[in-house]
Parts: sequence; structure tokens; C-alpha cells
Amino acid sequence: MGTRGRRAIPLLAFIAWLLASLPGPAVAIDTAPPRAVLDGSRTTYPLAGHLDYLHDETGTLAFDQARRLQREGAFTPLPPATSSFGFQPGAFWFHAHITNAAAGEPRWLLVQQYALSDEIELYVRYPDGRTVHAEGGDHRSFGSRSIRYRHPNFWLDLPRDTPVDLFFRVKSESSMQVPLVLYTPTAFSERSRDAQFAIGLYYGILVSLFFYNLVLWLTTRDSSYFWYVVHLTAFGLVLFTLNGLGFEYLWPESAWLADKSVPISICLSQMGVQQFARKFLDLSSRWRIGDLIGIAMIAAFALLGVASAFLPYRISVPTASAAVFISIGWVVTQAIVILRRGYLPAKIFLLAWAAFLLGTAMFAAVAFALLPKTFVTEYGVQIGSALEMLLLSVALGYRYASLRNENERIIRDGKQQLMHEVTQRTSELQEALTQLGDAHARLRESSQRDALTGLHTRRYFHERLPALLEKARDTRGALSLLMIDIDYFKAINDRHGHLVGDACLRWAARVIGGTLRPHGALVARFGGEEFVVALPGQDLDAAVRTAEHVRTALSATRCDATEGGVRMTTSIGVHEVACEDDEGLNQALERADQALYRAKSDGRDCVRTPGAPATS
Repeated sequence: MGTRGRRAIPLLAFIAWLLASLPGPAVAIDTAPPRAVLDGSRTTYPLAGHLDYLHDETGTLAFDQARRLQREGAFTPLPPATSSFGFQPGAFWFHAHITNAAAGEPRWLLVQQYALSDEIELYVRYPDGRTVHAEGGDHRSFGSRSIRYRHPNFWLDLPRDTPVDLFFRVKSESSMQVPLVLYTPTAFSERSRDAQFAIGLYYGILVSLFFYNLVLWLTTRDSSYFWYVVHLTAFGLVLFTLNGLGFEYLWPESAWLADKSVPISICLSQMGVQQFARKFLDLSSRWRIGDLIGIAMIAAFALLGVASAFLPYRISVPTASAAVFISIGWVVTQAIVILRRGYLPAKIFLLAWAAFLLGTAMFAAVAFALLPKTFVTEYGVQIGSALEMLLLSVALGYRYASLRNENERIIRDGKQQLMHEVTQRTSELQEALTQLGDAHARLRESSQRDALTGLHTRRYFHERLPALLEKARDTRGALSLLMIDIDYFKAINDRHGHLVGDACLRWAARVIGGTLRPHGALVARFGGEEFVVALPGQDLDAAVRTAEHVRTALSATRCDATEGGVRMTTSIGVHEVACEDDEGLNQALERADQALYRAKSDGRDCVRTPGAPATS
């Protein structure tokens, strides 16, 4: 029987849960299921072998119609050991013939051992024509249940030796799982007592670990403890929800929360798992790529959690469950990688998840009848996850095992006293350093600028160029150089004088700098009327176009240094540095100078490269 509601299904147990949610095998059975005879030899009677069923895909069949179809043979015998049909539209009708032959047991409790069905209707038809109707499911108030218990349940009055027809209708967006079991009052009391004891023991461990690590976090302020507490809380909420305890204790009147709490709690749990793994394994410094993937998974679960509030249950739950497999697989991968890099606490971390996986394997084996159902195998998931929590808690406390409370007090007091003195001295020193830094910045800036043009100096250009070249090589980007020379500048000096010539140089520097500023260029005065430019991120074609913009900007207007203005043109040489061939800076500058020489040779007022002629 796939009884997901009977177990505290943790994260990886969704593997078995999803498998159990798939439709059962379509086994053809020609004979009607046998009548369930309660002969008193047992106090617990599973009804799986005594049921036939009908899938009402529209979900509109009334009881009288379903009863008529059952009499006409439209119902199909339930295949052996099948009580799960996966996610299906509409409603399912189940029917069983029951005769109570047990002396002294006229009243039985029918329990559907799956907590998440939405709407349930029970019809009991007696030989005298009387029909008893009852409703349940987590879309009904929790108070409507016959017994306050996490699984839907109904009292049945079964007079001795009186055949009755039981019709059971289920409609749900959750997995269609209908494991029906009849209990005597005494048997149910004993069964629920054992189950509640196991669940209580498990949650007792979780609560103890929660407060223990909460105190450690408040004491040490170590974020690892905080995220471990978040992991514990979200993990406990997942189990609380899937066990039906959330509907019993937290939202007994809210059908919306009963549905949405499942995928949302799963997403919260996985966010806590991923963040705790990041902090515990110190991924930010030990494995940067793994850390970024962990952050991406946290963001993905956050988005899925928000989306789950609006998506249908049949979409959000399978999606969140499938994502859990990826999440836990990634946590194990992280632990293995960090352990191989020599971080020993990762060994305990990996061992904790191994215990968790062992418990999940036992859960799956019981679900598919590969292991007998004992206390250990039935609650293997809880045992494995409890061991995981304990081992993770031990791993967290390991780092602080050698510290004593007295040492912490001495260090804290000494630190406070020292910080007071250091703060006072630092304030005085900081003021002096600020003043010195301002003066140094002004001096450095003045030494990097050409006094006439305000552009960078040739020396500063040579200091910065290696870094630009190294960046281009690291990023496999481009870097181009421009050599700019003002045409016939000596004639301007000879005709108008050196003061006008200086004004023309300043004007040309402003035009060149303004044109190249949007390109993030490094511009410097190379000497006399010559300028040099580094263009990061531009290949030869782009650099030629940029050089043309500079040439056009200078020739389009006149310098107003004289009454009629002075018209100036430029010759520009362009060269793309061969980063992949490890071309040296001096060689690159020489190639740009060769291109400038070509521009002068071709009549000036043009742009040239060291190779074929460029546009003019």
C-alpha cells in the first residue's frame, strides 16, 4: 500500500512518493473482487483486495448514477496491491461489499491512510434501503472528521451478518491515493498510539536540535548555526504538512493553505538546505563556481515558492518534488568536491546525507514490498533524517569544541577595551591621513597631466598601457592605438606665433578628448603637436571609424585663436595590437607610428593603417 500520509516523508522521500503517485499497472481482472468478510480473526482489514472502481473523468456522477453503473458492471476490479493512480482529473468511485461476521464488533473505523485528498464522500447502503452519507478531505473543515486524526476517517455501523455496500468517492488535485483500511476501535487506538509515538519522538529530536542550535547562534553569531535553524524549521514544516498535521493543528479551516503549504514548504526547505550547505562548506572561498550555482538554486526555489501560490496543485507539487532531486544531488556533489580539496568537516557532512539516503531507501523498499514493514523500516526515513540532523549539529559544534566560556569572556572584555583605545587613536590618525591623502592625490594628478593641454602625459600613458594590454589578453578582447599629428603645425607657429600655436594645441586637445570620451579611450600628448590614444575593446575596423570621427571633428571647425580662425587638419595612424601573438608595446607603438607616416605620405588629412590604405 502506498501510504504517504502515514509517514513523515522528508525531502528525498519524494522519489518514492512520486513513484507511488504514478498510475498503477492496468491489469485485466475478469472476476469481481471478493466480498470483505470481517470474521473476527483480525482487527485490521485492508480493503485493497476487495474494491472495484470507476474513474469519473468529469467528476459529475451522483451517487445514484454510480450505484447503477456498479450494478451494471461498469466498475473495474482494483488490481492487486494497487491504491495509487497518480495525478488524475475528475473523481474516482470505489466500491466494496462488506459483511461483518465478528461477534461483539458492530462498529468499525474506516481510515484513508493518505492525508492530502481534497474531497471525500462516503455512502453506506444497507439491505433495508437506508443510505448513510458522510464527507471529509482537506477541503472540508477538520472538525468534520469522525476522530481528530491526521488521516481522513469515518465511523461505520456494521451489524453482524448484515451485508452492506460501501461507496467511496475521492476528488483531488493531489495524487489519487486511496489506501482504505478498516480498524476496530481498539486496533485503531493501538495503531495511532504507535504512530503518534514515533512522530512525537522524531519531532522531539527536531525541536531539541532547533533550540540547541538557536542558542549557539545567538551566542556565537555564526551564520552557519542560523541557516541550520532555518533548515530545521523548513524541514519540519514539510513533514508536518505531508503528515496531515499541518491541517490538523495549523490551518484546520483553510483549504487554500492545505494545498499551497505542500509546495511552498518544500521550496522553503530547499532554500534552507542550499544556504546551509554554502555556509557550512565555505563555498565562497573554497569553490566559487559551486557557490554561484548554489545561489542560483536558492533564487530558483524562491521563485518557484512564489509561483506555487498561484499555480494549480497538480503542477506545483510535481515540479517542486522533481527539483528536490536536483537540489539534494547538488548538495552531495558539493560535499564530495570540498572533501577532495581537504576540508575534513565535509566528511561528517557527507556522512549525514548518507544516513538520510539510507532511510529513504528503506522507505522506498517498504512502499514496493521489498522489505517487511517493521518499526525500523516503516520509520526509516525519520531515523535517517534524525541521524542527519544530529550529525550536522555535531559537525557545527566541532569548530567550537576547544573554546571555553571563560576564554570567550576574557577575549570579549579585552577586545572592547582595546577597541575603545584604538578608536580614539584611529580617529586622530584618520584625520591626518585624510589630509595627507588629499595632498598626495592632488600632487599625483598634477604629475599625470600635461600642463599645456590638460591631457595625460606620455609617461602616464606608458604606465597605463601594459594594464590595458593585459586586460585585453585576459578577456580576449581588442585594443587599438591611434597616433595623431596636427598637419603643418610649424607653419601655424611661423605665421601666427607660438601663443596662437599653444592655443591651437589646447583647442585640438579639447576636440580630441571630447570626441574620444564616449569610447573610454586613454588620451595623452605624445610630444609637440603629436597625440597618442589607446582604444580598449575596439578592433582595427572600429578604431578606423573612431579615428575618422576625430579627423572630421577637427577639420569641420576652426580654432578661434585668431580673428578669422585657424583651420587645422590631422593625419592619423591606426594599429590594432596583436594580443594573441604577444606583440610588445614598443612594437605596437612603432606600428602605429608607421601608419601615421603613411598618412603623411598620402597627402595628410587622412587615416591610415600599417597595411592596406584606409578610408580618407
